[in-house]
Amino acid sequence: MITKTRTTKETDITVSLDINGTGKSNIDTGVGFLDHMLESFSKHSLIDLDITCKGDTHIDDHHSVEDVGIVLGSLIAQAIYPIKNMERFGSANIVMDEACISCDLDLSNRPFLVYELDVHGKVGQFDTELVEEFYRAFVLNSRISAHIIMLRGKNKHHIIEGSFKSLAVSLRRALAVNERVGVPSTKDVL
Repeated sequence: MITKTRTTKETDITVSLDINGTGKSNIDTGVGFLDHMLESFSKHSLIDLDITCKGDTHIDDHHSVEDVGIVLGSLIAQAIYPIKNMERFGSANIVMDEACISCDLDLSNRPFLVYELDVHGKVGQFDTELVEEFYRAFVLNSRISAHIIMLRGKNKHHIIEGSFKSLAVSLRRALAVNERVGVPSTKDVL
């Protein structure tokens, strides 16, 4: 397990993770829907996660959601770079009832996000626009390239949860150990 704490005027966050875990999680961000998404992410990525966040949710959930993405992403980067003996690329299409979400990613050490989820409004009390904010913070700080694309769907909860699961499975596949690849780049460095 590696751990990082980040404290600002808006949030106080501690994240611990083990990328070679079993998918166990203990998550309390103060944002119920985000907790649910991160528990699903942990389960399907097989990354053990402990996350606590005390944020200014009396204002709104924005700072907590974005800052958790920053800390989680930076810990992923710390755990995987420099990349060696990992597959590097991962892809998954995840179906949740009527929704199907695709994620393709590259542990490239060059962050880039393509985000195409057609979700607007709220799921319960959660502002759906925060999903993109989380992914942007996560991708920039983990330094991965990720294309998260809705292939079809209507139910906002299914679409968002499908996106977290597809990211998780893609990441699990990209992190798979493969001794034969060495440094998986023609540049010999990532």
